[in-house]
Amino acid sequence: MPLFLKTFKALCLILVACTVSCKEKPEAQTSKKPNIIYIMSDDHTTQGFGIYGSRLAKLNPTPTLDKIANEGVIFENCFVHNSICTPSRAAIITGQQSQTNGILDLEGHLPTEKQYLPKEMKALGYQTALVGKWHLHNEPTNFDFYQVLPGQGKYFNPSFRVRGDKPWPNNTVKTEGHSTDNIMDITLDWLKTKRDPNKPFFLMHHFKAPHDDFENAPRYDDYLANNFIPEPESLYTRGNNGSEATRGKNDSLTRIIGSSVSHRNLIRNQAMNLYTDSTVYKNYRNQKDLKPNEYVKWAPDAKENEHTSEVYQEYLKRYLRCVKGVDDNVKRLIDYLESENLLENTIIVYTGDQGFMLGEHDYIDKRWMYEESLRMPFFVRYPEKLKAGIRTDAIINNTDFAPTMIELAGGKAPDYMQGKSFKHILETGEEPENWQQATYYRYWMHMAHRHQNPAHFGIRTKDYKLIFFYGKYWVDTDDPDAEWNKDSWGNDFTNHTPVAWEFYDLKKDPKEMNNAYGTPEYKDVIADLKTQLIKLREDLNETDANYPHIQKVIDTHWED
Repeated sequence: MPLFLKTFKALCLILVACTVSCKEKPEAQTSKKPNIIYIMSDDHTTQGFGIYGSRLAKLNPTPTLDKIANEGVIFENCFVHNSICTPSRAAIITGQQSQTNGILDLEGHLPTEKQYLPKEMKALGYQTALVGKWHLHNEPTNFDFYQVLPGQGKYFNPSFRVRGDKPWPNNTVKTEGHSTDNIMDITLDWLKTKRDPNKPFFLMHHFKAPHDDFENAPRYDDYLANNFIPEPESLYTRGNNGSEATRGKNDSLTRIIGSSVSHRNLIRNQAMNLYTDSTVYKNYRNQKDLKPNEYVKWAPDAKENEHTSEVYQEYLKRYLRCVKGVDDNVKRLIDYLESENLLENTIIVYTGDQGFMLGEHDYIDKRWMYEESLRMPFFVRYPEKLKAGIRTDAIINNTDFAPTMIELAGGKAPDYMQGKSFKHILETGEEPENWQQATYYRYWMHMAHRHQNPAHFGIRTKDYKLIFFYGKYWVDTDDPDAEWNKDSWGNDFTNHTPVAWEFYDLKKDPKEMNNAYGTPEYKDVIADLKTQLIKLREDLNETDANYPHIQKVIDTHWED
């Protein structure tokens, strides 16, 4: 056979082999850059996983998520900067604290020019998409594709806002079914039919679940029906948790501060949220309508504790049924990525937008700087670069997410972001030199939405926590010329609450049952924490220079 025919035959064989290979692997990623999928659920707290070893772990609520986590890096000390939806999401998108990005509370709007994370990812060559809950009010213009819930959105048959011919937010599409399923359907459809296979993609997939009012898909109605859900000891016994700021003198304010599982809080308790066929459903009260004789110290008897247990069981079962829906839908995503040969070149990030109180200290919801509300679940899977089975106690917070994902995508974290990239920790399991040893927290809203949480800020290290409750809304409501949203639902902004400090030794008291502020043995520790707290506030542009009515409280009570 002539040489040129042998060469031609060889080339044909190579071409056939390549064709067969391509068919065996539906998509061999042409780019070396990894895809990134950032999955975030709403209010999915660390207690609601197996991997974090809580009292609920033995129920195995998250087998899929636990598997992903165990194949990657798990963070034990990931914290939110402000445990409420809109500010947390703004910090994630901007890499900035509240005063820098301008989002202090749920009414904040994030303009296009501050939607930094998708802009940076696009500059690195990524196709960007956002699906699910956005909750930052303005159009998410900087994403190539979006399909987002309006505000909080609905659990069943939700509408979604999309890009279209009409101005935002008037382009909508209606879906049928449960939002957890719908949001995953949209994500899978985008991956299958709308993305550019020649580009790496950055996808933010945001579930609505398990946000209250905890409406699960009907197929989960029997999940955990016959199980007794383990209860936290602090549901019935608060010990020395709290202070005059959260309990009042001689516990005189326990009936109005902190929405409760039990009947303790007269304004909002969980029975009012759960029992739709009862006279108490949504029958919230206002503090100004309470009679003086109702401010009696909370002293539940056996019958009351029985009620509390009944409400807790219903609360947790509904919550965990929503979590189950999330876990099952994440499995749909993983199965698809695996079938399309995308899984190994895709970084999977999972988190919740904050923590959540599941009855600890007889509290519901979030907002508090207490552990269950402050701590976020966070883990990353990427076998090509990240070793499986790493657990780290390095301190990170939600302002660090954007810088880290930018660097994982091959970029450099921009200087305007206050958060720090923890890429080195992901790749080595070790903290780099001079890594942060504390995180700052601030809840700005004050006595909002009948959850009745006083405004506060504080510092959390690996061993200790110091909280300052200053008890005033960020707008000076005593100023007759001040303006704020007086029609905001369920808010008691004008009610100034007592000022107090709280300190917890987290090594000796991880469940925060003993406020040790003022204990002589901790005098030096507390003084050092106050020094660190001052520096953190200055470094992060989080002082109260713009809020003199709050600064006055700080100056008056700093040395209390």
